[in-house]
Amino acid sequence: MASMMELVNELWTLKRDIVSDDYDHALNRLAKELPMTIHAVPTGTKVWTWTVPEKWTCSEAYLETMDGKLLLDYADHPLHVVSYSLPFEGEVSREELLQHLHVHPKLPDAIPFVFKYYQRDWGLCASQTLCDSLKEDRYRVVIRTEFTPGELKIGEVLVPGEVEDCFVLAAHLDHPAMVNDDLTGVVVGVEVANRLLAGPRAHFTYRFLFFPETLGSIAYLSLHENLIPKMKGGLFLEMLGNDAPTALQTSFQPESPTDKRLVAAFKKLAPDAYVGPYRTIIDNDERQFNSPGVRVPMLSLSRVVNPHLPESRFAPYPEYHSSLDTPEIISADRLQASVDLVLGLISAFDKTRFQPGKSPNGTPKASVHDDRGYVVNHFKGEVFASGYGIWIDYKTNPAGHKRLFEIMERCDGTRRPAEIAAELDLPVETVWEIIEKFMAKDLVSLSDVPRPSDPHLN
Repeated sequence: MASMMELVNELWTLKRDIVSDDYDHALNRLAKELPMTIHAVPTGTKVWTWTVPEKWTCSEAYLETMDGKLLLDYADHPLHVVSYSLPFEGEVSREELLQHLHVHPKLPDAIPFVFKYYQRDWGLCASQTLCDSLKEDRYRVVIRTEFTPGELKIGEVLVPGEVEDCFVLAAHLDHPAMVNDDLTGVVVGVEVANRLLAGPRAHFTYRFLFFPETLGSIAYLSLHENLIPKMKGGLFLEMLGNDAPTALQTSFQPESPTDKRLVAAFKKLAPDAYVGPYRTIIDNDERQFNSPGVRVPMLSLSRVVNPHLPESRFAPYPEYHSSLDTPEIISADRLQASVDLVLGLISAFDKTRFQPGKSPNGTPKASVHDDRGYVVNHFKGEVFASGYGIWIDYKTNPAGHKRLFEIMERCDGTRRPAEIAAELDLPVETVWEIIEKFMAKDLVSLSDVPRPSDPHLN
């Protein structure tokens, strides 16, 4: 069996776009390390409000001056091309080129990771240093890409327990030529799974999932709705090899038995580490498990430079989403410490016992009654906001983006708009603006009585 660092060094340079040959190659390599079932979801499959995209292949891409001087080449680094860029070939003015040339906002010598899976456009990525050197009037751009039918792949490893009720550990395998985000979460997950498989039988079943970010968890959950009521909790593993403090982010249901058990264990195992509320430290696939219609209390474990600051959600460490996210910024010792911590959290969770007929959040069915409608979700998982025309860009309007998702997460049949507003300390008019957008798209409706959509309550 390969060590964690050996796996990282073997896989990190692969072009692991969400549906691609190199992603498949990486997942197949992991399947040699432990018993894995690979689920394949074809292009075009509807997974709740989302659709599985095509396979994307880039065969060649470069930027050069009109006299043939090569300025950047996809062959040198896969981040030089926007993931899922349209093909393009031709001469462009400097002004037009700069509209399609992306740079990192904080690292002048790094290539940024930019993806446009559903926003069709062509694009290149470069360092700010290179961008600043572009003084000529015209340039030649070549991007040779193709979109073909493919399959989104999800790897699943099952560690059977005494009961079918399970705990889910997940990590994402995509992101071309990057390491800490999130090959480190993947290799820690592989190591933990192998340790559990080799150890004594646990009380709960443990389910490990390796998938492309966001779409992978949505696809798995939408195609395995029958398993959701058996999911009693989870832990998302991300960014676990860099030199930063370990942080545990609680779930959407911080009072759940799962949260209480993991937080208590975490404080004993890592007394100097940080614990923060849901969606304050990091944003990733734990959202899909915590979302309306799912409501699995999934926490998130990561290493974040400033976990107490709001910007940690989109800038958790300096090299994040850039060509500087390489094996040099992680260590075997930190990976092993993360493995030991995860095993300690699992050991603590395995002592938890749940009461029949109750949600993993420990609460019975909603019983609040008043004269205003309860917001009932017609969706499961996180809504494909851009596909419904209700996306708010976090780069241009971070506060609006945050409100959109906070309100979406509370549309679960147990709250009225005024209650959502009180919970979020927002004007009720602000909540209604979002709810009305969802109602216009038939994503929610109002009910005179509570209609909880948590499948654990049915």
